[in-house]
Amino acid sequence: MDNKTNFSLESKVALVTGASYGIGFAIAKALAGAGATIVFNDIKQELVDKGIAAYKEEGITAYGYVCDVTDEDAVNAMIAKIEEEVGVVDVLVNNAGIIKRIPMIEMSAKDFRQVIDVDLNAPFIVSKAVIPSMIKKGHGKIINICSMMSEFGRETVSAYAAAKGGLKMLTRNIASEYGEHNIQCNGIGPGYIATPQTAPLREVQPDGSRHPFDQFIISKTPAGRWGEASDLGGPAVFLASDASDFVNGQILYVDGGIQAYIGKQPS
Repeated sequence: MDNKTNFSLESKVALVTGASYGIGFAIAKALAGAGATIVFNDIKQELVDKGIAAYKEEGITAYGYVCDVTDEDAVNAMIAKIEEEVGVVDVLVNNAGIIKRIPMIEMSAKDFRQVIDVDLNAPFIVSKAVIPSMIKKGHGKIINICSMMSEFGRETVSAYAAAKGGLKMLTRNIASEYGEHNIQCNGIGPGYIATPQTAPLREVQPDGSRHPFDQFIISKTPAGRWGEASDLGGPAVFLASDASDFVNGQILYVDGGIQAYIGKQPS
């Protein structure tokens, strides 16, 4: 098989959760560019409508569904509807997620549980829903959007780090349990990505200097910049394609080299 065919996603149905905008949208756009039919969900109809319009602007026909991915019955109903209206899901990207930046001793158990529910339980629920049809079809790709917090801790993100660390291990367990059915489950661990959510951390200060956190990230990243959502597209296409058929249970960190770098010596 030649490389062009190896990386093609023609005739594949790809479900990207929470992909109305941001990282999920960028990944879905890359998968569509490789030939995949895009399906996505969001929690509100208005977000789904905005997503469909955004895909249309890019020349992509996408199928959007309203679904809370923490609700197992709703997810099962959505997957059944997708299979009926679009086709069996060949590629699942568990992208939907939230973060609450609260010091641990100030964080309520309710807030902690909500982050775990969206960032860890939901990928379990959606993966569980698509795996039976992948087994029947004889192949499948699951890509979990992990994080550098799958490896590291940091102030105010105890729930997020716990969830993303758990998602790394769920990734490895799905690979272990279903690899014999030609299902590959891998993760992508984005570094610090320039999105609307991180914009306040990159704002120029009143004195013209960079935000302190912006300075910190630039100093820790060998690439010398924040990542762009589009930087995740190539890795996603690779992990969704036949080119990665013997890659399973791995986390591909797309972080500009942060994890390889000890940092500069203070001057």
